[in-house]
Amino acid sequence: MDALTLLRVRELEVAVRIWHPQAPRTVIAWHGLARHGGDFADFARALGPGWRVLAPDTPGRGLSSWSLYPSHDYLYSHYMTIAVALLDHFGLERVPWVGTSMGGLLGMLLAAEPATAGRIERLVLNDVGPELAPDGLASLAAYFGVPHRFCRFSELENELRRHYAGFGIEGDDAWRRLALASARRLPDGSWTYHYDPRIGEQFVHDTPRDTWADWQAIRCPLMVVRGESSPLLSAESVTRMRETQPGLVNLEVPGCGHAPMLDRPRQVGPIDDFLSAPPSLPHAATPLAGWWRRGRRWLRQLGGMA
Repeated sequence: MDALTLLRVRELEVAVRIWHPQAPRTVIAWHGLARHGGDFADFARALGPGWRVLAPDTPGRGLSSWSLYPSHDYLYSHYMTIAVALLDHFGLERVPWVGTSMGGLLGMLLAAEPATAGRIERLVLNDVGPELAPDGLASLAAYFGVPHRFCRFSELENELRRHYAGFGIEGDDAWRRLALASARRLPDGSWTYHYDPRIGEQFVHDTPRDTWADWQAIRCPLMVVRGESSPLLSAESVTRMRETQPGLVNLEVPGCGHAPMLDRPRQVGPIDDFLSAPPSLPHAATPLAGWWRRGRRWLRQLGGMA
């Protein structure tokens, strides 16, 4: 990260990690349930210096405050309040949004709600949608609803490798970086994860919504990224999503479950194309869209040769 901004929203301090702070264009990147904004470091580097990437740590995660009142603060409604505060702080009237899992659902709610819909310019959902597999959700709730303690750092790293195998992470160095960014030492010298173990109470206190109605209400350009073996977002759900939103752009990532890390060019390149497409460009697979993508790649190659 190149900069850090700390926002005060009610009694909570919200950390916003920033890459390329002077870039001409801005994108919001919001992480999943038990992760933090630092997960977007490789995404920001792959996206390039033309994009300022703002990646908040949701309260209860990373560098942000833990709540004394989880039943009030670890809810999508409060995350929406935080998102609006972030947009206002940075003076962003309209901005593209890339969200992994929980962060994608948050972007979807903002894009569907009349009061905030106009502020989401386009939306990328990373392995999430309006319909999620009940077994996958139950597994998440069970895992993150209880504290985890490890006597040794190596035990924490091994558990990360097991639990986050679906991220498609490659190489020991990448796993070690993930472990370093995920660990918190306890007073007795043992290790646990960086997040507040009470974030799992969101599954108890949050109010269910008709997310298919939300999906249908969205009017901005849409893209969905799906891990090929995702236990949360099925291929059938993506098909139904496209039926409701015919302009939906779809990227399936081989060798991944829930959720792709968006950490390499073959994942980030199509997202860059989607984010950079002119507003008037149809977002279905058209010859014009293909010409635009090929032209942008050609220009990037020329720049790399200069």
